Order: sequence, then C-alpha cells, then structure tokens
Amino acid sequence: MGSCIYCSRVDKEIPPGISVCRDCIMSRDEAIERMRSYHFKWRRRVGLSEEPPRHRDGAKCNICVNACIIAEGGFGFCGVITNRGGKIGYRFNGFERAYLHYYFDPIPTNCVAAHLCPASTGCGYPRYAVRDGVESGYYNLAVFFAGCNLDCIFCQNIEHKYMLREPISYGGLYSIDHLKNEAMNNKVTCICYFGGDPTPHSIYSIKLSAAVHKEALEKKMVKRICWETNGLENPALFKRMAQLSQDSGGIVKVDWKAYSPQLYSALTGIDGEAAVERIKDNIKVLKDLEDKSRGIPLLVVSVLIVPHYVSHEEVGAIAKYLSSIDDQTPMVLLAFAPHHLMRDAPTTSYSHMMRCVASARENGIKNIHIGNYWLLR
Repeated sequence: MGSCIYCSRVDKEIPPGISVCRDCIMSRDEAIERMRSYHFKWRRRVGLSEEPPRHRDGAKCNICVNACIIAEGGFGFCGVITNRGGKIGYRFNGFERAYLHYYFDPIPTNCVAAHLCPASTGCGYPRYAVRDGVESGYYNLAVFFAGCNLDCIFCQNIEHKYMLREPISYGGLYSIDHLKNEAMNNKVTCICYFGGDPTPHSIYSIKLSAAVHKEALEKKMVKRICWETNGLENPALFKRMAQLSQDSGGIVKVDWKAYSPQLYSALTGIDGEAAVERIKDNIKVLKDLEDKSRGIPLLVVSVLIVPHYVSHEEVGAIAKYLSSIDDQTPMVLLAFAPHHLMRDAPTTSYSHMMRCVASARENGIKNIHIGNYWLLR
C-alpha cells in the first residue's frame, strides 16, 4: 500500500518508491520536481545526462524533439548521439553502424499490432503478405536498438540503457550491409525496429530500410518495414519512415505515453508539452500519407495502461484527438507489468483496463484492442 507525500492519499496502486499521486503531479510544482529528481538519481547512476544537454558551444542534434546541444565529446539525452569535431553522429562513428541486438522472431509474434498486421492476418495478400492467413514458418527480423530519447520510469525493456554501458554483454555493432543481408533471407517477411527506440537511430534505419525495400521490389519479395516508436522524431525523418512502411505494407506503431504534459514529463523525464505537440504533428504527417486502399492501417497507437497514473481520462484525451482526425485509427491498450523503477507497482487491473476501453470508445475510437491481456489481474 502506497501513499502520496503531498496530499496523504492512500492507494494500493501508488508505488511506495515513488510516493506521489497522479493528482499532485498534475497540480503541484514540487511533485514534478520530486519526479525529476527521481529520474536524475537513476540517470547519474548509469552515466547518462540528467536532462537534454544545452551546451553553449555544442553541436545541435535535430533528430528528435529533445533538440540536444551536445558538447564536444559529449552525448545527447539518448546516450546514442555524440559530438565529434563539431559534427553530430552515433557514438559508434558516423551513421553507417548501430549498436543493437537482433533476432529472427517466428511469426505469429507478440507484436503490438499483431491484431492488424499482414503477418498474422494475411491482410494485403498477395502484395503485402505471402499467405492469405498467418505466415507460419516465416520470421520477423526484430531489431532492438540500444538507447532511447525518453527515460520512462516504467520502461518494459530497460536493458536498452545497459547496452550503452556494457557493449560486450549485449548485442553488437552492425553495419547497414550486415542487417540488409539478414533481412533479405527468404524466410523473413517483415522487419520491426524497436528497443529502446528507433528514434535516435532513425538515419541508420531509414538507410537500411530503403536498401531492403529497393531490393525487395526488384526481386518481388515481401519485406514489410515496421516501427515501434515514441513518435518524437523530426517530422522530416518521421515522414520518410512512414513512407517506407506505406510502400512496403508495414505499420508505424506510435507508443503515446500520456496526453497531459505534466504527466508525460513526470513519467518520461523530458519536456512533456513539446513531446505531446510533436506526437500530434507526426500523427498528422502520417495520416496525410496513408493510403487506405492497401487494406492495412499505416498507424497504430498504443498506450501502456500504467496503474493509477495512465487513467481513463488520459486514454480518453488521446482517443478524442485521434478520432478528430480518423475514428478508425486502431488503438491498442497494453497491460502493464512491474519493471525498472516501478517494480513495486501492481499489474494493470481488469477493471482499470475496461474503464480505459470504454473511455476510448466514448471519445470516438471504433477500433480498440487489448494487448498483454494475460497480465490483467
């Protein structure tokens, strides 16, 4: 049982390690500052900058909304982008190699968009799928990147941060050519970038995806390009990512953490107001590109239903925005598992999830799915 140190609210869903309730995060500056210090303490421990750097004489990175200004030899908030000789590049030299872990994931996979993907449904066959049904016997090339431009206290894949500290223990440094050769395996029908997040690696992954897509067209092969991203990329990069998915039969899965800027900041450690506006801008970019005649949604929005914090009000606000653009936009509401700095939080309850589903529906979304339903208590 946890309680809020500011308003004394007692709630079994408030993690004792955080001891700040959602209402106080939304209304008290001191609660936001406490959450910021929570992020700072952990990031110092793993050698990451506390906030997006703003070095007076640094080089500016425009890859994502954080717009870090990085000192010579320093790193951006993501821990991936560095400044060498006044030029922005990956910490692993240039943009031609990236630090990642990859594997061949048998289809059907536990993909965020599995309910809608050609790999699991056969939709888009024969142009975008090899079968009119589940592509059993085929694989998704799952590319898990090191690093992320967010610092979510509930991160479900926190090993991406440790990959930056211990490169020998996790994954490897791979060139674009190496991953392209793996992707062109006859049994690979889709490539999914996640992590961490593909955002800091978007230049690398766009180059890789363009090369794969070009050869797939020449050889008349199905190679869907998919992304699981927080949606905070530079809109020009995001447009290129979305176009590759559009052309290949893939899906862009945007993980929207929270609608309220204060809550977004508290949970992720970055400027929540700028983040929410960037997500909105990028969703508009994607919707302008979408060709519905292909029969596959280009955009899927997922929301992790973090107990107590990501409420039905948050889900409703996201749904209202999405439905104002397209009420058929698929929403996937994901059940939460305790992890990282929220190991003392409970899993998502069935009743909480059902309130969120109802709120999404009441605010206009007609295509709602539940992910990780086996976690519900």
